[in-house]
Amino acid sequence: MKMDKIEYRAVIKYLFLKGNTPTQIKDELDSVYGDSAPSFTTVKFWAAEFKRGRKSLGDDERSGRPKTATTDENIAKVHQMVLDDRRIKVREIAEVMNMSKERVCHILNQHLNMRKLSARWVPRLLTLDQKRVRMNISNALLAQFRRNKSEFWRRLITVDETWIHHYTPETKIQSKQWTAKGEPAPKKAKTVFSAGKVMATVFWDSHGVILIDYLQKGKTITGAYYASFDKLKAELAEKRPHLQKKKILFHQDNAPSHTSAVAMAKIHELRFELLDHPPYSPDLAPSDFFLFPHLKIALGGQRFSSNEEAITFVNNYFAEKNAEYYLDGLQRWEHRWE
Repeated sequence: MKMDKIEYRAVIKYLFLKGNTPTQIKDELDSVYGDSAPSFTTVKFWAAEFKRGRKSLGDDERSGRPKTATTDENIAKVHQMVLDDRRIKVREIAEVMNMSKERVCHILNQHLNMRKLSARWVPRLLTLDQKRVRMNISNALLAQFRRNKSEFWRRLITVDETWIHHYTPETKIQSKQWTAKGEPAPKKAKTVFSAGKVMATVFWDSHGVILIDYLQKGKTITGAYYASFDKLKAELAEKRPHLQKKKILFHQDNAPSHTSAVAMAKIHELRFELLDHPPYSPDLAPSDFFLFPHLKIALGGQRFSSNEEAITFVNNYFAEKNAEYYLDGLQRWEHRWE
């Protein structure tokens, strides 16, 4: 059921005169009218108006409204309404303020420099302690990096895992097509990732990929990760001889396979200096914010009939990238630490 604003105001007035608070009035309206009920901001405004003795349910006179609506007082009121309810609609502000939606948008955009954004999905909301740990680790890494930037990149190796599916649906951006005015928008059937897949553990640095170790069928992730260090040692001797007498700065996230006792023992045995990583912070892992997202785009729409085909594609993809590509990706880390 949906009523016009005058009818809603009459109900608010009736419930207010019965002694209900704005919160109680809002609950009652929601229970009867559902999503079409006015916002709490609207209810609170009209309850305050009736408390001051207002009798009329209609809008105030709007003479000269386009010229006088943008006053310091109105700007402050709009700002306070938005701070009270970050999800309030422009229509609701316009109704309470008795001004046009265009004028409200003008105040929000031009005077308050505000815009309405959808919430960004994150894998986990951090607690206060986790945020503090994240800040402390980021500050420490930033300080270590800035003491000698070139040496930091020279000694750094980072690692992470990702699934390579036999089929990865193309992204929304990849599906874009040019169309003439009046032509219907292109359509595509819904697709999902294939069941066939292989896990790739990628060790890389500012020069490129050092080792990609693919999880063999029947092997555990923790066991495979541990075994990959022996392969890494051999690859380093061949591909990064300059690191033979250097203490490697080793970065990994906090996945269980990375922090297992056997993996940590191996890292200690190899005398790597393990860099701290904040909890639940994939946005601070170079593989997650740079390397793998670009790989997934390249995999979009590709079909492989076997693990071998998928592996060949991934190996060729990374081999085609030059050193500047990898260094550029890692250099974005500094801004994220800040």
